[in-house]
Amino acid sequence: MSMNRRHFLTASGLLLTSWTPLACSQNDEDNSTVTVYTWWTGSEAAALASLAADFTKRNPHIKYVNQAVGGGSGERAKAELAPRLKAGNPPDTFQGHAGAELSDYIKADQLEDISFLYIEEEGWKQAFPDNLRMLLRQGGSMYSVPLTIHRINVLWYSVRALDQAGVSAPPATFDQLFNALDQVKATGRTGLSIGEQWTALHLFETVLLGKVGSATYSELWQRGGDWSSTKVRNALETFGALLSYTNTNAASLTWQKASNLLGQDRAGFNVMGDWADSYLSTTMRLTPKTDYGWVATPATKGVYQFTSDCFTLPKKAKHRDAALAWLRECGSKYGQDAFNPKKGSIPARFDADSSLYGEYQQWALEEWKNDDIAGSLTHGVVASLAWMTEATSAVGTFLKDKSVAHLQDALGESAAKHTA
Repeated sequence: MSMNRRHFLTASGLLLTSWTPLACSQNDEDNSTVTVYTWWTGSEAAALASLAADFTKRNPHIKYVNQAVGGGSGERAKAELAPRLKAGNPPDTFQGHAGAELSDYIKADQLEDISFLYIEEEGWKQAFPDNLRMLLRQGGSMYSVPLTIHRINVLWYSVRALDQAGVSAPPATFDQLFNALDQVKATGRTGLSIGEQWTALHLFETVLLGKVGSATYSELWQRGGDWSSTKVRNALETFGALLSYTNTNAASLTWQKASNLLGQDRAGFNVMGDWADSYLSTTMRLTPKTDYGWVATPATKGVYQFTSDCFTLPKKAKHRDAALAWLRECGSKYGQDAFNPKKGSIPARFDADSSLYGEYQQWALEEWKNDDIAGSLTHGVVASLAWMTEATSAVGTFLKDKSVAHLQDALGESAAKHTA
């Protein structure tokens, strides 16, 4: 896969240009167990189980212990992880997102430098795209292993709902989307299904990308980004207008239940990451292109807004060598090809066996090769945990007061604080 055709869009300040190998000197009391901390439960558990099974097959002397904590987009898991890290009682390895989210853990001195895996042991410098490795690097060092590439800016649609509403083609622009929403609404269906608060933030960031364009979107996460602009205001107004087509019980729904509305043809559209493909095809047993379809969210064709699930090596991990064995599994071709086909994601490595992947993923693999890349807010790429939390809170307030001015001010104040 060539990376030369793309531009990488992310926050400045994370990217440095060299690695510093770290010697492995810590001795473990026991390496017969590895505790793996994730937020993969429910429909995502099958992918984790597949990865764990492959790991156990290759490491029969290590007992795999699943410490998954469900809820939100990892919100509960991250909240429960924080006091464990602070107390020096971490799991052996935990899931995070590539990009700015990891900087919080690194600044707190809670992660080990694992550059030696990339340079000296596993050859990962050649296995992963340059731009992705740059994102994982901070202070000249590497702190995580990328397992997945997920696309964020996907507009899913119910084939039957659109057919019965007379929508001839999935929308590529916001004007087309609003027209389609009106047509779907006229059939008595929900136009656009969403779930709990983080799914609204997810919808918001795709609207923001589409309305301001990829270059401006990138600038917003850097010092001097103009959150007071007319472009941003138009994006917020569009976001607010889209919310008028959503289901009234959104706050009580998980992302799966919001996707279920679409899968049952009770909603026309849903904006969600491509883990929705696994839910629709595997859990709901629907047929791609027959029961449901997908396109890039409006005005984002040619831009792949992404997140990458990664695994880390916490300092004071009780089973360090076992954790390193898990990281090697996650970074390997066989590990990535065991996990990603069931997760709905595509692998972070160059050398995936594309024959293992479904119809949506085949599309995503081709898009990933050629599109420009933009990072996700909701899923940790462009903003720190603290910044993302404030943005989530601001959007939550907007869901209640519908004040574009208040939301724009809140986002601008948060950006100024976190890019100072």
